[in-house]
Amino acid sequence: MEIVPAKPADLGAIRDIVQTTIKAIYPHYYPKGAVDFFLAHHSDGHILADIEAGLVYLAVSGGRAVGTVTVCGDSINRLFVLPDEQGRGFGGELLRFAESEVAKSYGTARLDSSLPAKLIYLKKGYMVIDSREVEAGGDFLCYDIMIKRVAANGD
Repeated sequence: MEIVPAKPADLGAIRDIVQTTIKAIYPHYYPKGAVDFFLAHHSDGHILADIEAGLVYLAVSGGRAVGTVTVCGDSINRLFVLPDEQGRGFGGELLRFAESEVAKSYGTARLDSSLPAKLIYLKKGYMVIDSREVEAGGDFLCYDIMIKRVAANGD
């Protein structure tokens, strides 16, 4: 797998990764209003603005875009892997890559964890520092704010 900076031409691939993953996974954890909130939150406009700011990366395997991550300051955002590619280590590689990007300027990585990803992040050494809920279309979206100490040399 190769991780490359995303270009505006990659918007469609990134949208597909994000939207496909949310539609396949999130309904098992969240009510419809929360799923719709996530889909709207990760709109083309938000993704494109992040691409143009140089914050988005694309994971490519066998010539296919399989995952994406956004790194903004000390925050890791929008880490998604296509459902049919999950379990192959791509998410872990994207997370390690994002942590190494954060570690270039910060000692701690921060992320907002959805319910589907919480256990994965706990296993990767993240700690919950706060829990939040947002009203979303008559439903509630619950998530955790998590942090992990990161070091420039990968320790």
